[in-house]
Amino acid sequence: MIVAATPRLGRIVSEVWKPLIILFVWDVIVTVAYFVLPFKAPTLPLPLFGTALALFLGFRDNSAYERWWEGRTLWGAMINASRSLSRATRNFLPDPDAHDLKRTIVLRQIAYVNALRCQLRKQDRDAEVLRFLSHGEAEPALKRVNAANGLLDGTGRRIADAQRKGWIDTIQQTQMEAVLVDIANAQGGMERIKNTPLPNQYRFFPTLFTHLFCILLPIGLVESLGYATPLGSTIAGLMFLAVLQIGDDLVDPFANTVHDVPLSAMCRTIEIDLLQSIGDEAPAPITPDKGVLW
Repeated sequence: MIVAATPRLGRIVSEVWKPLIILFVWDVIVTVAYFVLPFKAPTLPLPLFGTALALFLGFRDNSAYERWWEGRTLWGAMINASRSLSRATRNFLPDPDAHDLKRTIVLRQIAYVNALRCQLRKQDRDAEVLRFLSHGEAEPALKRVNAANGLLDGTGRRIADAQRKGWIDTIQQTQMEAVLVDIANAQGGMERIKNTPLPNQYRFFPTLFTHLFCILLPIGLVESLGYATPLGSTIAGLMFLAVLQIGDDLVDPFANTVHDVPLSAMCRTIEIDLLQSIGDEAPAPITPDKGVLW
């Protein structure tokens, strides 16, 4: 996620430079043809086209931002639920015999959020899980297609074991299970966003109409701008291409790009809070790198 106060011009240009160069070359061709060849540029209702396209792109960007913000909201809920699980584990299991179980549940939750982060970003999950759990503790979950869900199931079984051993009562078990349900619901929401792209019409038609508008721009502007057509048309096209790119950047909030939800930083927040809750030393928070928080 970009957290710098002002976006870097180089980053903006790097995302749109290819279509921008093609657009500039086309603008030059139209301008040269206008002055060299005997043709009259047709009158085009560019303001009408531009207004309609701007509304279309705005609607698409709003839909993409809603997905991005929902992803951030779900991870906020995950942070809160992780803290609640840790607090309940610490307070409900004061028995010295339950010390190892208490640590296991907390470490499993840290491993769980990191496994979920890797699954959403399509990265290797095993190494991240094994940073917090032994191979024997993690192996049953890592054998499953959805390792994060496997870790959560294992945590639920350990809570049930604590109830059978008399370390917690059924009311406390129900409260802790309710927190696990909140965690599972948040994971389900994230997977829904990740696995359900915007409808094809939302992706295809804005791209088609934006490129078509950029093709028509120099034809409609050449009579009024003359030799300045390549500059004016390219700048106007840049604005529409940038708005089109915004929707592409926000549509998948878990794609591990500079525009996405900072999953690594939020997982580190959970790691810090949970380790400190059981008295362990915690790592430092992740800070922005060149204006980007990962």
